[in-house]
Amino acid sequence: MPRPSRRAFVAGTAAGAAAAAFGMPAIAQNAPFKIGLLTVKTGPLAQGGIQMEQGIVTLLKQRNNTFAGRKVELISADTGGNPAGAKTKASELIERDRVDVVLGPLAAFEMLAINDYIRQQGTPVMSLAGAEDITQRLANPWVMRGSASSAQCCHALGDYAAKELKYKRAATISEDFAFGYEQMSGFQRVFEEEGGKVVKKLWPPMITPDYTPYIAQFGNVDCVVNGFAGSNPVKFMRAYADLGMKRIPLLAGWTAMDDALLKSLGDEAVGVVSAAWYSASLDNPVNKQFVADMAKDYNVIPGGYSAGMYVAGQVVEAALAKTGGKADDKKALNEALRGVSLTETPRGPVKFDAYGNVVGDVQIRRCERKGGQLVNTIIKTYSDVSQFWTYGDKAFLANPVYARDYPPAKNLE
Repeated sequence: MPRPSRRAFVAGTAAGAAAAAFGMPAIAQNAPFKIGLLTVKTGPLAQGGIQMEQGIVTLLKQRNNTFAGRKVELISADTGGNPAGAKTKASELIERDRVDVVLGPLAAFEMLAINDYIRQQGTPVMSLAGAEDITQRLANPWVMRGSASSAQCCHALGDYAAKELKYKRAATISEDFAFGYEQMSGFQRVFEEEGGKVVKKLWPPMITPDYTPYIAQFGNVDCVVNGFAGSNPVKFMRAYADLGMKRIPLLAGWTAMDDALLKSLGDEAVGVVSAAWYSASLDNPVNKQFVADMAKDYNVIPGGYSAGMYVAGQVVEAALAKTGGKADDKKALNEALRGVSLTETPRGPVKFDAYGNVVGDVQIRRCERKGGQLVNTIIKTYSDVSQFWTYGDKAFLANPVYARDYPPAKNLE
């Protein structure tokens, strides 16, 4: 979206000065409401980052670039998918571009890198990143998450694997960074509390050219759980199938079987069971329109990255409606954001807990081929899932944050 021309800026300034001269307040709502998007357009996470931008642009197009009577200007920034880039771009959006709210970033390690800066600046953030402690022990009052904490879906996956699939022995594999640790720890905790055992945990680097040495370590397990993100799930699942490993059922977190990835996958994905907070197949009017518009404008099936930013935009729109279109008081805007509750979004109903994290549905899906296309068919829905699962916030927060070695893996072989 083009930024206002210098002529438009000068005219607006003159109008404000004239209003002041006649004793009338200059109305800030005449200026565009600025949304800064922290996304990733280069590196292994770029596919998800591009979808993030597509998601918020789709909502803005549906709304004629207007929220609560305010024209909206979107300023997109590429972090490069690294902590230093996230810090640089966050400061540019907030201090140079003077955005009213930030959407993103994508990765947990990016959110952790900018957390203190966001707290200091006092700018509202609607994050996609799963970094657990940002809405837990180190809860940042300026940060909300409308997608899911890292473990939110994997808690449900652990429950489903133990109770309904009746698996007893599992191996886990995910990238060697915070999002991977937190996903797999959430699965392990619930799975083992319900009688299962995680007997192998593997952590390949984010950039891994060949997963064969890791896959070769799987044996004597009922399932393999993966939490890969970006383009890595495609590489991993192809290698898994090529090595004849499909005899061991594959489970996945939401990023590993994101609907937007299905066009890049083949039969290697058939049968994979995943847990996700968004599914393109969800049957509600808002999602049907979202899916149709994404297909028309981008020729893609939307996944969690694009849906996450669409929902974040809906939350911002609802908050701005609460403030009467005003955004000059960031504290008031932030309070309005945290009080938003929506019944109609592409992911279903959403509300937020006292820590700023979403409470919403999690779907268990099985990948199938229908009409020649791969689809994630919803086979079970867990309703109103909290980041604290069934533990309650006080009991949950009394423990350390999920990490590479927490909870302890007592059943490794």
